[in-house]
Amino acid sequence: MAPQPARTLTAPAVAFAAVAAATAYVGTVDPNRPGHYPVCPFLRLTGWWCPACGGLRSVHALTRGDLPAALHDNLLVVVSCTVAGLLWLRWTYRAARGLRTPVAGPGRTWLWVLIAGLVAFTVLRNLPVGSFMAPPAVPLSAP
Repeated sequence: MAPQPARTLTAPAVAFAAVAAATAYVGTVDPNRPGHYPVCPFLRLTGWWCPACGGLRSVHALTRGDLPAALHDNLLVVVSCTVAGLLWLRWTYRAARGLRTPVAGPGRTWLWVLIAGLVAFTVLRNLPVGSFMAPPAVPLSAP
């Protein structure tokens, strides 16, 4: 007996609802205003932008349709959101057809490439030559 479409789409729908709720919150509560979200511990300790710094602002800009601001705040988040969206579409398509979507992590080589890319992104955005990839400065403490 074939799986029922409503049942097979439950997991993708729940995942979509959870991400949509979190995105709606970030879209509503502006991360550009100090005091709404905690300051990144890595930024507070080192003064360097971590790979995720500016991520909330990037998502906030995406909810406003401001792609240039989103890319400036955190290019990596925009790319990650795009990849996650495409993976979710694939998952939903396969679920609607009653097919399982295998969950496999990246191979060892891809994992090292990902780590090297994150380190390179972090270092580059903290150097003068890569300052265009750093989000706008925000105060490290709320007023």
